[in-house]
Amino acid sequence: MKQLTIAVGIICNAQQQILITRRAAGTHLAGFWEFPGGKVEPGESVEQALSRELQEEVGITPQQPTRLNVTEHQFDDRTVTLNFYLVNAWSGNAYNREGQQMCWVHRHQLSQYQFPAANQAVIELLQTAT
Repeated sequence: MKQLTIAVGIICNAQQQILITRRAAGTHLAGFWEFPGGKVEPGESVEQALSRELQEEVGITPQQPTRLNVTEHQFDDRTVTLNFYLVNAWSGNAYNREGQQMCWVHRHQLSQYQFPAANQAVIELLQTAT
């Protein structure tokens, strides 16, 4: 069974909105909404992967991300360790570099979007934060 380590950015703008993207057709969990991020490659730290993935997916480079939560989730074909980072500052302008649908939503609106089960704990954490 595959074991993957994932770096995930909870990108929060000055209006306290969070950037979410929709997984493309033909990908694992296609159609679900997610926080941008991706796999940690061999020889790469989680923080390096976060920076690389956010640049590749949404065109930003995080500045001083803060680890928010780490959770492990078991799928039928893989186990993933999700490392969630809060990103309040970045360089660049966020846009959908890979053509994926994306939008900014208030944290209390997150439950209106269909996220993978692996994201539920961090969504609850974000919605209960003041």
